[in-house]
Amino acid sequence: MNVALALLTTALVLVVAVLTAASAGKLARLDGATYPTALTRAATAFTAVLTLATAVVGALAALLT
Repeated sequence: MNVALALLTTALVLVVAVLTAASAGKLARLDGATYPTALTRAATAFTAVLTLATAVVGALAALLT
C-alpha cells in the first residue's frame, strides 16, 4: 500500500511539473521569446517544481519522524 501511494504521488508530481513546464514554455513563446529561450524557461520551471516537491517531502519527513 505504501509503495503504491509513493508511486502515485511521484506520478502526480511529474505530471504537474510537465504541465508547468509546458505552460511556461508556451507563455514564453507568446511573449515573443525564441525557441531556445522558451525551452530554457520551461526547463527552469520543471526543475523548480521538482525542487519544491523535494523540499516539501523533506520537511514532512522531518516532522513525521
